[in-house]
Amino acid sequence: MLERKQIQEEEKCVLVGVVQKDQNEQQVKEYLEELAFLAETAGAISTRRFMQKLAHPDSKTFVGKGKLEEIKDYITGRDINLVIFDDELTGSQITNIEKALGVKTIDRSDLILDIFARRAKTAQAKTQVELAQYQYLLPRLKGMWKHLERQGGGIGTRGPGETEIETDRRIVKEKIALLRRRLAEFDKQAFTQRKDRGEFIRVALVGYTNVGKSTIMNLLSKSDVFAENKLFATLDTTTRKVVFDTTPFLLSDTVGFIRKLPHHLVESFKSTLDEVREADILLHVVDLSHPQYEDQFNVVNKTLQELKVTEKPMITIFNKLDQYEKNTFDEWLEPEVRNHILEELREKWENETLGNCVFISAIERRNLEGLRATILNRVRKLYRERYPYKTEFYWSDEPPATEETAG
Repeated sequence: MLERKQIQEEEKCVLVGVVQKDQNEQQVKEYLEELAFLAETAGAISTRRFMQKLAHPDSKTFVGKGKLEEIKDYITGRDINLVIFDDELTGSQITNIEKALGVKTIDRSDLILDIFARRAKTAQAKTQVELAQYQYLLPRLKGMWKHLERQGGGIGTRGPGETEIETDRRIVKEKIALLRRRLAEFDKQAFTQRKDRGEFIRVALVGYTNVGKSTIMNLLSKSDVFAENKLFATLDTTTRKVVFDTTPFLLSDTVGFIRKLPHHLVESFKSTLDEVREADILLHVVDLSHPQYEDQFNVVNKTLQELKVTEKPMITIFNKLDQYEKNTFDEWLEPEVRNHILEELREKWENETLGNCVFISAIERRNLEGLRATILNRVRKLYRERYPYKTEFYWSDEPPATEETAG
């Protein structure tokens, strides 16, 4: 079998993006900015970015011949051994590009898979990633392994006249079937665990990758969930019991979304995303300080639509307010003007979310009381609707807990 091309630490790379007819140059620049962050998360350093406008990508090399020569001229004589394309490549395109450039070539999907493989810690996450890797590899076998298309005839390894490429395709399909059976077992276990949680209201944190979900999880649940300023720091769903003013509920942290998330990765992580599907309330965390935070907001909403969960009650948490102010305001700006800008921002998003939003800074612990009060009110409302026969334990009219007393 072909070894997967793992990214080595401190590997130098160049990034390549194509401006297609349904995009503009600024969008592709933003995609490449994100691709650079993905590369950094995987341990590679990007030294230059290449862009080309094309109505349709070249069927053989994705970019045009001239652009390929420009990339080759740049990497020749430099310590660069990796080229990353922002769009999915076919197996034959990867082979042709590597032949022309003489260096390892991967696409955005392969890069994300590499990061997921590094981040996977539990048996379930490792199985999910492995399944996604094989699903990515299967349609690319023929294009990437043309040199193996010959008669095999080995005893006990292949049938009469079966080519080696056919043998490898069969092996990959069998591996995919095996991994799917394993994941089905994990799904059964997860379903049993969710059933055992009883009648608790379930709340799930969702959002773009690296927006601060795990940090908020730690603050609300006083737990120690791994949080890091890198993409996809969280792969496995973490669930904690939280109690605000004697009102209990379950809070889950989930894997972050991203643009162009490979569909086979979404399929593989179906059981993890089930936590989102089965949640009673969604907390959509948004990085307010990110230049493209509105695009990220829309990407997550589109993914939630695909998961068919947009009818669930949702609270939008605009996080990193401190960084937004630092990026937006100059020191000399008058407080009245600053407050006016912030008020307009709040009004805009309150209209957009029908009043279901909160602005916070998790890192500075700003407005956490407001966030707790908003979550508590929504949780209690659901308890009243769902379990009217329960005691007032769930919907006491006492004010929400302070930062020191909330559990």
